[in-house]
Parts: sequence; C-alpha cells; structure tokens
Amino acid sequence: MIGITAYGAYIPRLRLDRMAIFQAMGWFAPAIIMVAQGERSMCNHDEDSLTMAVAAARDCLTGMDKQAIDAAYLCSTTLPFADRLNAGILATALNLRADMATADFTSTLKAGTTGLLAALDGVKAGSRKNVLVTATDKRETRPAYFYEMWFGDGA
Repeated sequence: MIGITAYGAYIPRLRLDRMAIFQAMGWFAPAIIMVAQGERSMCNHDEDSLTMAVAAARDCLTGMDKQAIDAAYLCSTTLPFADRLNAGILATALNLRADMATADFTSTLKAGTTGLLAALDGVKAGSRKNVLVTATDKRETRPAYFYEMWFGDGA
C-alpha cells in the first residue's frame, strides 16, 4: 500500500506574544488588535528552515532504518541557500545513504504538496520505496501586518 508510514514535527521553543507585537506596532496599524491574542512560534537566532527540517526528520525517523530511505525531499518557501542543494545538507545531517536522490521543492506555497505528490508518484512508479519528505517554513512578513500575527515557524 502506498501512503504515509511515519511523521514527525518540530516547533521552535521560542514564543512571541501577539500582544507584544501590537504594543510595538499598534500605533501604525491599530486594526491588528483583532488578532493580538495568544502567541506564535518563533525561530531562535541559530534556527532556520533547514535546521527545523532536520529536527522534524529526526523525530520522524526515530526507531526506523535510515538505510531504507531512497530519497529525501525538502519543501519550503524559505530555504536558507539559493545556490546549493538544501536537501543534500538534510541527508548529510541525518546520516542517510550517500547514493540516494535528494531534491528541493521551493518557490511556491504548494511546495509541500508538490513534494509529497512527487514522493507518492515515485513510489507508485516503483522507482522509490521509501521517501522522506520534509515541509518547513520560517516565513518573513512586513511589520504591523496581519501575517506577522498569523504566521509561526515550524516543520
């Protein structure tokens, strides 16, 4: 049967109180008071989309045979490197096989869905048996914008 066999998650420990955002920027955009309840997850200074993907993948692969993975796909709109393969760094950080396929899916909000569909198609076609797909984002927004309140970081 083709499908998802395991999953993992990572949410940064840091939290940003939404009321603190309003107190700092409410003079500029008073309407954001409507969404100034609770808190949002926020990356620390040493975290980015790639490090969150590694943490989520480690959670996913706990107790599994890493050598059985045929491919690793990294899906994000906020990858830290534009000119090198981020999924290759992910595979190296997880000590996966050196001969496996790696690919980045980026530049669209549907990157995670596209990566998952590519993995399912590869398994269905028989070219892959086990594919690791990670979806992660550290979304940047404009200050005093509704998205600053809504977006949180995680993988």
